[in-house]
Amino acid sequence: MTAPPRPRRRPPGPIAPIPYAPPSGYRLDLEVYPASELRRRARTVDLRSVERLQFHFIIHVSAGRYRHMVDFETHACTAGSVLVMQPGQVHRWGDIAGWDGWVVLFRPELLQSREATAPISELELFRSVEALPTHLRTTGPVGDAVTEAVGRMAADTSLAGPALALHALLRSQLHALLIRLHLAGSGGAPQASAEPMNLQRFRRFRAAVEREYPRWHAVAQYATHLGCSERSLTRATLEAADVNAKAFLVNRIVLEAKRLLAHTTLPVAAIADRLGFAEATNFVKFFRRETGMPPGEFRTRQARG
Repeated sequence: MTAPPRPRRRPPGPIAPIPYAPPSGYRLDLEVYPASELRRRARTVDLRSVERLQFHFIIHVSAGRYRHMVDFETHACTAGSVLVMQPGQVHRWGDIAGWDGWVVLFRPELLQSREATAPISELELFRSVEALPTHLRTTGPVGDAVTEAVGRMAADTSLAGPALALHALLRSQLHALLIRLHLAGSGGAPQASAEPMNLQRFRRFRAAVEREYPRWHAVAQYATHLGCSERSLTRATLEAADVNAKAFLVNRIVLEAKRLLAHTTLPVAAIADRLGFAEATNFVKFFRRETGMPPGEFRTRQARG
C-alpha cells in the first residue's frame, strides 16, 4: 500500500507522548516487525504528528530510501541505515512507502535483567544503547549481521514458551545487537571507560536533570542534591557523555525550548515560564546565546520548513 499522503503544513500542536503499547494480547517487552507491517498499521494511525517516545526505538533500512526527523534533524536513510531513538526524544515519520526493513521497539526495562548477574556490565550496556549516534550506516558483513540479528529476533518473538524465558532470550539478542551497533558506530576503536562510580553518578545526574531542569538551572543545585562537588559531577559527565555538566544541563533546556517552539503554539512568555525563567527576557537572552537566534526567529524558520 502507499503511505498516508504528505499533508500541507499544519499549525503546530502538542507533542504527543507515545508509550510502549503493543497489540492486544502481545505479552513481550520488545516488538520487531517489518516495514510492510508498519504500512499496514498506518492505515488506522495518523503518522503525521510529532511524537515524544517513551521507549527505545530502532529503524533498520534494508532497501530503498527514507527520511525521518529526530529532534530537529532530518536523517536521509538508505540501505544499511540504522536509526536509534531514545526515550524522551521527539520524532516524526516521513514517507513510509519507499523503503523496506525493520522496526524494533522495546521497553527500557527489557535491558535490565531479572537475574542476579547481568549478561553484560552496566558500563557496556550504557555505552551500547544511550551513547549510540542517532544515525549509523552499516555495510558489508556488519550490515548483513545486523539484518540477520533483527530477523532472528523477529522470528523469536513468535516462539511459544514462558514469557520469562522468552524475555531472557530476546534480552541477550538485543544486547548483542546493541553492542554490534556500538562497535559499528565507533569504528571498532577501543573506548576509554568511565569509572563505575562516575557512571553511576552521571546516571543519577541525568535522571535529576530530566526531573528538575524546569526548576534548577545551576549545576551547584544538582551537586548538592547528589551529595558531591561540582568538580566531581563535571568529571563524571565528561567521562560518560563527553560534555561538562553545565553543557549537559543547558543542552537539555535548549532542546525542550526548541520542541515547545516548533511543535506547540505556546507564547514565548509561557514557554519561558514552563522552563523556569522568572522573566521572558531572560529566556530570550538565554536562547539567543545558545542558538544564535531569538526564539521567535527559530519558530518562524521551523514553520517555513
